[in-house]
Amino acid sequence: MHPPKHETFDLAGRTNIDPKGIVRAVDVYTVEPWGLYMARPTPGRVQFHYLESWLLPALGLRVSVFHFNPGHELDQDFYLDVGRYTAGDTVWHAEDHYLDLRLRSGVGVELTDVDELVTAVRHGLLPPETAEQAVHTAARAIDGLARHHYDLHRWLAGNGMVLKWQTT
Repeated sequence: MHPPKHETFDLAGRTNIDPKGIVRAVDVYTVEPWGLYMARPTPGRVQFHYLESWLLPALGLRVSVFHFNPGHELDQDFYLDVGRYTAGDTVWHAEDHYLDLRLRSGVGVELTDVDELVTAVRHGLLPPETAEQAVHTAARAIDGLARHHYDLHRWLAGNGMVLKWQTT
């Protein structure tokens, strides 16, 4: 079992330090009052070649679009990570809290990695209070998405967040 994954988003240096400590060049950073957008290539990844993400601190979510390589496509439109996302003037930080949501627009959402969350708490890698917050965050997201017919953009627009994605 691994401890929570941490990531750093260095706006001034235009880099993203992934959970393994690998420094990756970022093509685009966009800061909004409610979030941070990042777009970058993913060299060395077999499954996908490009990643776009929005960090949404107020919701405790990271919303990502993976640009899959042929033959590695997954049946999802958006991937949502539950965690703590902290804004800074030039550096943002992320701590993943294990739970993930796979969204198929207009169809439904799947909650994954509950077993990882429970194991992390059992092994003292995540405080129970943080795990409880993660469950509440996931439940609010699932409820919000369901009430908006699994339309991510409608749900987030209702929260004053308009996501814009780059075309690659």
